[in-house]
Amino acid sequence: MSRLFAVVRTADEIAEHFDTEVPIEINVPPETVEGTQGLVVIEKDGRRVLRSLSWGFPRQTKEMRLNGEPPGRIGLVADITNPMWEHVVVEPRYRCLIPLTHFANPEGEPRKKTRAWFSVVDEALIAWAGFCRNTEQFGPVFAGMTMATNELIMPYNERMPVLLHKGEWDRWLHGSIQDVIAFQFRDPMPSDAFTILHSGDRWQSGIPPHPPYSKNRNTMLML
Repeated sequence: MSRLFAVVRTADEIAEHFDTEVPIEINVPPETVEGTQGLVVIEKDGRRVLRSLSWGFPRQTKEMRLNGEPPGRIGLVADITNPMWEHVVVEPRYRCLIPLTHFANPEGEPRKKTRAWFSVVDEALIAWAGFCRNTEQFGPVFAGMTMATNELIMPYNERMPVLLHKGEWDRWLHGSIQDVIAFQFRDPMPSDAFTILHSGDRWQSGIPPHPPYSKNRNTMLML
């Protein structure tokens, strides 16, 4: 998947859906790209907490170190066997839920790419399976796990978020590494579970998805 998602809901709506308190300092960003703030739900002392963290774990290759370059960001977890994830994916304490309403993929000609927004038809809010931890370089950060995509999304990207229904949240937050593997390698949600908004907005426009969808795929509500 691409590195762009959005939550088109208020902080109160997100908190109610995920059964968390609403911290005073929480702001819902209009969109999240790597290196910017996004919202996550963690469990602390047996209760769920809504937090604002930056998207992307630090990543610094040997070549970057030799050249004196600072670490970059990696916000997508595609290969859980990669050594950089070996501790994070095993320990449940590093798991989180990433609230989202839409994730984007680019469409169109090079240098004229626009935003194609994908959302789940019958889910006003859905959780993306995520990991988070405190880092020396960037402080508290998060990343989302990806999986093979369905036929609808395939023309845009070979990967999509691992999306969790409400009944799967506890298994994700507390399960074993075998559960993590099972979530990543299960079949994706079917194509008819998704809707697409062909926004026409340029890829780097910063314009969030609008207006909201109806329950009929590819149809927007008339406001």
